[in-house]
Amino acid sequence: MKYKLTEEGKEYLKKGLPEKNLVKTLKEGPLSLKETKKKNKNLSIALQWTKKKNWVKLEKNILTLIKYPEKFPEEDALRKIHEGKEVEESILKILIERKLIWKITEVYKKTEEALIKAGNVIDELTHNIIRTGLWKNRKFRPVDLQLKKKLDKSKIKAGKAQTYNYFLMQVRKKLVEMGFKEMTGPIIETEFWNFDALFQPQNHPARDWTMTYQLKKPKHGKLPDKKIVENVKKAHEVGIAGSIGWQYKWNPKKAMQLVPRAHGTCLSARTLASKPEIPGKYFAITRCYRPDIIDATHAIEFNQLEGIVIDESVTFKSLVGLLKLFAREIIGVEKIKFVPAYFPFTEPSIEGFVYHPKLGWIEALPGGIFRPELTKPLGIDIPVLAWGIGIDRLAMFKLGVSDIRYLFARNLEWLRKQKVIS
Repeated sequence: MKYKLTEEGKEYLKKGLPEKNLVKTLKEGPLSLKETKKKNKNLSIALQWTKKKNWVKLEKNILTLIKYPEKFPEEDALRKIHEGKEVEESILKILIERKLIWKITEVYKKTEEALIKAGNVIDELTHNIIRTGLWKNRKFRPVDLQLKKKLDKSKIKAGKAQTYNYFLMQVRKKLVEMGFKEMTGPIIETEFWNFDALFQPQNHPARDWTMTYQLKKPKHGKLPDKKIVENVKKAHEVGIAGSIGWQYKWNPKKAMQLVPRAHGTCLSARTLASKPEIPGKYFAITRCYRPDIIDATHAIEFNQLEGIVIDESVTFKSLVGLLKLFAREIIGVEKIKFVPAYFPFTEPSIEGFVYHPKLGWIEALPGGIFRPELTKPLGIDIPVLAWGIGIDRLAMFKLGVSDIRYLFARNLEWLRKQKVIS
């Protein structure tokens, strides 16, 4: 896979990363925010990265240099990419997140070639041109806005985001505002992350083909770091953290089998294994797949609002409070009840039900505290609250829908009648 610098990436390569310029400025001595802003462009970006890397501290509006770094790997990586050289995967991920580089995919190549043929003048602004950022620094063909005849305004339909997609964007925005960081991961997952890392035994009924989709080709993926695999194997076979495990012979070949992601909890396991921030709050809105009978509240593919909170001080009461907060503040549901539940990877566990005026009580808020047999093999030794909310079902309340299938409807008349939610 090849990469290309964005306009912002080119600017940073030429003038230096904002964080590099900031530490250079502070090398001369502490400065007030006001003075620093005069000397540094993109100060907010610089502060974000220097504080994250523990290079500077901010106290009473005074910035002080803690450590002057010996190297700036992101800037070195920008130079290498500009020269067509290989760069480490971990650095690439950071540069993509910062929108400093583009992946040169087939779509990117074809879009760029088409623009070059058109003399770098954009006639029609397509989705691909916007998504790849290739519209920047290009000319647009002039458009005649003088209408020759009067339009029938009653026939004009205003464009708007698909109702359910817009709802998910609002939920994502709300969670980020609450201090949660978003988790990402592959849709096609190994059974290791989907089940084994979650302390779900290999003979569990949920791992049967009637309960989980499986891939025919390719059939197997790769296992992660050997230490993690050995820890998980030990937890299953003989136990860990005072447990006796499941008392069976763990099969690595079974763990390597590929499945379409059956739940979002696999992302929580991946996050715990990747040295997360502690204390830390993480979420993901994940697309999941399970064989099921389709009806008003069930589908074979669905979205799940997955989340974890890692903190020494959290308790089961904290979890109940969070689930109530999500249901009431984000969705606006008033009638909520909780009952004890069982999940292989949490203890204690809880199931929250919300009341729908037409469908009655609907299961939507499962959660619990991750078992130490799950967290310890992944390197975490403190409590982790976890939940996997049926966000499709909660959306039914917010949007006034009584059939889950309408969330994905292509009925334009129904979509046009839907109000824009806030």
